[in-house]
Amino acid sequence: MQTLTETLIQAGLAGRVLSQTQLARLLEGTSQRRYNLVNRALRHGELVQLRRGLYLLSPNLRNPAPHPFALAQALRPGSYISFESALSFHGWIPEAVPLTLSVLPGRRRVEVDHGALGLFRFCPLALRQGHFLEAVDRHTFAGQAALVAQPLRALMDIACQRKLEPGDSVAFVQSMRIDAAMLMHIPPATWQALQQVYAHNRTRASLQALQLAFAP
Repeated sequence: MQTLTETLIQAGLAGRVLSQTQLARLLEGTSQRRYNLVNRALRHGELVQLRRGLYLLSPNLRNPAPHPFALAQALRPGSYISFESALSFHGWIPEAVPLTLSVLPGRRRVEVDHGALGLFRFCPLALRQGHFLEAVDRHTFAGQAALVAQPLRALMDIACQRKLEPGDSVAFVQSMRIDAAMLMHIPPATWQALQQVYAHNRTRASLQALQLAFAP
């Protein structure tokens, strides 16, 4: 009988995060057979359980290794990559970010430390209903999708989280070491769309202050 590990490698899924639903589509037979195959792989150290119902092959069997953004998306479906992680991804800030930062619906912050796989932090924000994914795009990393905030959305998510005052907006951008030219090239439609996103007047006023300062 072919092992689960052999099946995943032959299917080209060695670097993928897989749910129970995906395993059920991939593996033939009964649910008991799937359960036995998964348990055998876990016992032999060939499979890592990220959380209940979510699996990944062990490091020596992964090729390619999963991207942290794809892992974050799998750990908390419905979230999107934002804050400094998204700004670094888009080349807006020079620093590497040692953890993966995301926004998730709800009110509770979640932090997941998976050792060698990385540290993942999921933060809620005060957002208007129906605008959670405004200025958020789908990207693919080695065949696995993740939602990533556009640069201005990521920047304003930081401003929202920090409760930035409008009068501090220019100093905030300077402290992030963001090139002003980046903001000057943001289309007017993006500035306008983001005015609908944030629940607090303070954040919307900060967005307006940034637009007046950098893209009047």
